[in-house]
Amino acid sequence: MTLRHREAATSFAETATRAVAALPASVLRAGRVLGLAAGLAAAGLSAASAQDETIKVGVLHSLSGTMAISETTLKDVMLMLIEEQNKKGGLLGKKLEAVVVDPASDWPRFAELARKLLTEDKVAATFGCWTSVSRKSVLPVFEELNGILFYPVQYEGEESSKNIFYTGAAPNQQAIPAVDYLAAEGVERWVLAGTDYVYPRTTNKILEAYLKAQGVADEDIMINYTPFGHSDWQNIVADIKKFGSAGKKTAVVSTINGDANVPFYKELANQGIKATDIPVVAFSVGEEELAGLDTQPLLGHLAAWNYFMSVDTPENEEFIKTWQAFIKNDKRVTNDPMEAHVIGFNMWVAAVEKAGTTEPDAVIDAMIGVAVPNLSGGLSAMMPNHHITKPVLIGEIQGDGQFDVVWETSGLVVGDEWSDFLPDSKDLISDWRAPMKCGNFNVATGKCGGATQ
Repeated sequence: MTLRHREAATSFAETATRAVAALPASVLRAGRVLGLAAGLAAAGLSAASAQDETIKVGVLHSLSGTMAISETTLKDVMLMLIEEQNKKGGLLGKKLEAVVVDPASDWPRFAELARKLLTEDKVAATFGCWTSVSRKSVLPVFEELNGILFYPVQYEGEESSKNIFYTGAAPNQQAIPAVDYLAAEGVERWVLAGTDYVYPRTTNKILEAYLKAQGVADEDIMINYTPFGHSDWQNIVADIKKFGSAGKKTAVVSTINGDANVPFYKELANQGIKATDIPVVAFSVGEEELAGLDTQPLLGHLAAWNYFMSVDTPENEEFIKTWQAFIKNDKRVTNDPMEAHVIGFNMWVAAVEKAGTTEPDAVIDAMIGVAVPNLSGGLSAMMPNHHITKPVLIGEIQGDGQFDVVWETSGLVVGDEWSDFLPDSKDLISDWRAPMKCGNFNVATGKCGGATQ
């Protein structure tokens, strides 16, 4: 993204935040803050069909298979959010109804169930997916049928769709700040370890280009991929240990996803690799994943997210209290993708109220500029590229399965959908406002390449 476009995006975010910050605290706490363009809602748009007794909300998360360890909780938090909204009177005078489906960590099944949600269940919006391969699977379905998907997990960027709102982190909101943090701590050799699918491969492609731009030599970068559910880490961890014995401080940047993290961290401990030797910074390990691990051998290893359960704010304290009461378990943890669903859901509610309808095109237009409280004590705004503003936090694993925040950005970061470090995307921007309404506008050629690439 050019400096001019980055400055414009930053200005948009700052203006949205200032406008919303002026609203009464009671409105902010309600989580129903309207965006900048509240007065621009199109006149004459009809409300949802009167014969519909409820507004249906799709929940598209794996409840079985390798990703269930991460996604089941996201289903639960969506049920909580819908229940809490119904306690407030619902939406547009109607109750919300969750339609929960289980794609079972099967990527083609995601697409099949997305089509069912849109054509048979007639959902007004869907909240779902974790892996990028599942998002890529459903993307053409939502575009074909003009549905709305809120995607709550960090991803590799290189995409912007009219029909998707990306409430998780783009690489410049997680991966690159994490590398910068480790470099400032003296790391010179880098292991990029990931699960073998699109998110780790594209993220590592960006990180490799970024590291080389910072002067890191080829021989100081090791890249490794393993399949979903991988369990035999002995040889790979031995290779990492050997790579880290060359006399330069080494770190692992982990894009390992799902239940493969459990044996990976156990093997690190088995081979005596401590954070003081070779620190690991993970992008897909949060409080939920740590709940299944003995964290004592992992003390000091890191994760980069935009939220941690340990964040000390009134908003987070209230969220944790509500969550544990809903789930009837005062030991259940919260995590970053849960917060992304909180933000996305409240943004959707605000946009529907602003538009006065659940009709997709009206809601999509109304979403831009909407800002709602995040759980870190600030406001997150929906940008014209369908990405949100987020803080970036680095957390250190503690013995109780929580994270101690050791570093954070001074303010919110605007999500960059197209990487500045890849030749094919460095000139691309996304802006879904009229008159551009383009997901990959090339600022060098002045042409739109289409909705997505």
